[in-house]
Amino acid sequence: KLSGYKIILDIIEDNRFIRSGWEAVLQADKNFNLVGSFLDCETAFSSDVPQKTELVLMDIGLPGMSGIEGVKYLKQKFPSVLMVMCTVHEDSEEIFEAICAGAVGYLTKRTSPAELIKALIEAYNGGSPMTPVVARKVISSFQNFQATASEKRISELNEREQQILNLMAQGKSYNTIADEVCLSIDGVYYHIRHIYEKLHVHSRAEAVAQAI
Repeated sequence: KLSGYKIILDIIEDNRFIRSGWEAVLQADKNFNLVGSFLDCETAFSSDVPQKTELVLMDIGLPGMSGIEGVKYLKQKFPSVLMVMCTVHEDSEEIFEAICAGAVGYLTKRTSPAELIKALIEAYNGGSPMTPVVARKVISSFQNFQATASEKRISELNEREQQILNLMAQGKSYNTIADEVCLSIDGVYYHIRHIYEKLHVHSRAEAVAQAI
């Protein structure tokens, strides 16, 4: 609840019909003070509006500077400004990039006026509003990101380390692994320490999970 306080916000959206619709919705709502409405980031950032704004509602597919670059710029110059992104295409990679860059919420342009108002107030109050389809895509992107990071770390293992990790994944004991790779048990432990360091794990179970 805002107790009569008006959230100071501005809009960056190149589609004039969508921009006009957002303007009408926000100007009619008692919770908001719309201080600027722009068709691109360059125009918005060359004005004095960003320094007095608390929240920005921004399209991701903008001409010139993209919404993702816009988020990065605002995060660097005005770190306290909250940014909620809006999209048509729901591209999961773009969504993930925008959130990593600093956006606090992500909506589709099919969001109804009532849902838009609710989402912006939620963002102002510390939440991370996302439409369900976007939330699913973010989770999927994060899972893919984790998998890619694991693959990259595993690729950094040398041939002997990958061989030992593969035997660990097969459930073989350290003594059996030592026999199969023709090393002493201490030699196996030496390689396992390096495997743990490179994979950023602390146990055999974690190492095997990444290998799988």
